Amino acid sequence: MALNIKNERVHQLAREAAALRGTSQTSALEAALEEYLERHAAGRRSEDERWERVTALVDQIRIDLQDAGSGSLSEELTDLYDDDGLPR
Repeated sequence: MALNIKNERVHQLAREAAALRGTSQTSALEAALEEYLERHAAGRRSEDERWERVTALVDQIRIDLQDAGSGSLSEELTDLYDDDGLPR
């Protein structure tokens, strides 16, 4: 397959990368693209992991709030205010 790149800056970057790696321009571009795709995939994985942690935290907060509503928190709040709703 042929890839026809008509951008002088890209050609210059390919030459520099090839010189640094001691390989052909094709090999340098192949390695650079593989590294880019791997980093992109790793970023997506870490984003998925962060989302899973956030979801787990939200679920735990929801459970804690439901437990608090079962009496303990509401009883504490009731003790703070009198029958007119004023602080004691």
